[in-house]
Amino acid sequence: MAAQALYRGTGRRKTAVARVRVLPGDGKIMVNGRDYTEYFPRRAYQASVAAPLRALEAGSRYDVVVRVEGGGPTGQADAVRHGIARALADESHEARGELKAAGFLTRDARAVERKKYGLKKARKRPQFSKR
Repeated sequence: MAAQALYRGTGRRKTAVARVRVLPGDGKIMVNGRDYTEYFPRRAYQASVAAPLRALEAGSRYDVVVRVEGGGPTGQADAVRHGIARALADESHEARGELKAAGFLTRDARAVERKKYGLKKARKRPQFSKR
């Protein structure tokens, strides 16, 4: 049986959903059973995932276990960041204030606009022909 989660959070971005558990530990971040540096090879994604822990200077106090699905790497990395921030916001009122001020608790609502009928894409119109 897995260790009892200290804090839980759900992060979302685009079509990605991350279920996050934050446990007392020594700073390991596991995403879908792999280390986050292996799962997100890009440095920008790694920095995004670890940002809430760095903001609270809590990187070595907690282990993070994440299950993420849907979307692509950008959406997944931002969903993980959102989930970690939500889980850490339960820690204390001060932590919540810091995370909110840094913008980690706000769900990024931007997503792909749907395609409309009669158009080639969401907004691109077919070429106009006079004759």
